[in-house]
Amino acid sequence: MVLNRGIKLSMDGKGAWRDNVVVERVWRSVKYEEVYLKAYDSVSHARRSIGDYMNLYNQKRPHSSLADQTPDEAYFAMLPAIKLAA
Repeated sequence: MVLNRGIKLSMDGKGAWRDNVVVERVWRSVKYEEVYLKAYDSVSHARRSIGDYMNLYNQKRPHSSLADQTPDEAYFAMLPAIKLAA
């Protein structure tokens, strides 16, 4: 299904961080700004806390790479153009 839509899969493994640098950067932020700073009491506590962080990251935290917009603002601003292109 993915290949039918012209999407290129990339799973080169070790040493291939450039393949998905944006996602790697997000996970680095999650680890260093949330996970490594907390001692979770349980799996449910970890899920809730990481979920709260992801909401902050996507909805409230401006990103310089997005012209100081949040990821949600940038995505929803592009959505009409994406729908027109589909």
